[in-house]
Amino acid sequence: MTFDFGNRMTPFRDKAIERGIPSEDVDNWLTLTRPCATLTQAGDGPVVGRFGGPLLLPADVPVPAHPYVGSLDLAALPAGITDLDLPADGQLLLFAFPEDEGDPVSMGSVVYVPIGADVEERDLNAWNEWDIDDYDTMFKEFPQGPLRATADVSLPNHHAFQPLGERRAGPIPGHPRAEALVDAWQDTREGIINADATLQIGGYADEEAIYTDPLDAVVRRAKWAVEKGKWDGPVSEDVADWVLLADWYAGADVSGWESATVHWGIQRDDLAARRFDRAFAQVFYNP
Repeated sequence: MTFDFGNRMTPFRDKAIERGIPSEDVDNWLTLTRPCATLTQAGDGPVVGRFGGPLLLPADVPVPAHPYVGSLDLAALPAGITDLDLPADGQLLLFAFPEDEGDPVSMGSVVYVPIGADVEERDLNAWNEWDIDDYDTMFKEFPQGPLRATADVSLPNHHAFQPLGERRAGPIPGHPRAEALVDAWQDTREGIINADATLQIGGYADEEAIYTDPLDAVVRRAKWAVEKGKWDGPVSEDVADWVLLADWYAGADVSGWESATVHWGIQRDDLAARRFDRAFAQVFYNP
């Protein structure tokens, strides 16, 4: 599918050319533009889900081992707002623990509840089986309320690429001026996108200190988890076989977890097969 972004990216293009980047390099970079949905609790966009709320799951689905972040009503999501191969309806439930414990495990999960499925309310605190006070305090600060969608655009926020097995990273292949282009995007994007959003569906991942693609970190962590027997394969080592399902800047919503960002990635084949249980979450956290 080809998306028409109209003149929306003109401020970025003008800024990049003003800084001496050849127009052909700028236009080549713009071919990377992807549609995405940015979600906020304010604004006048359509309500497409909510942060928090009751946890409603089918009886045969166990409660995930991570805190409940919120839900997305796929039928309410405007058509074409992302380029993800999402189901046309049903609920997508997101779970995450917004901290990186350095272990070869997923720090979150995704549950897809088909439309019309029989559901029952479950214990929101079941994930905290040891009843740890600090975690309870954290979870109580998770945001609550309806989520409104904005049709947005996304360009890479990273400029380097590090092939598996290599110790050094270089520019994104085919884009020798990637670093300068990312700088131009960082300086103009607040006037182009919904910069107040803390939850994003699709597009490119972002985090506080970014160098290489956070989705690549998801792939590497998933591969490590398989090697350690903590995750069932297969896992493609090629980041092109994966997509960013969602990004949550938890640090903006949860006091004490500043800088924390959750990246939910999923392999394209698993997304097409509706295997949302195969989504893998990695967290950037700089305490």
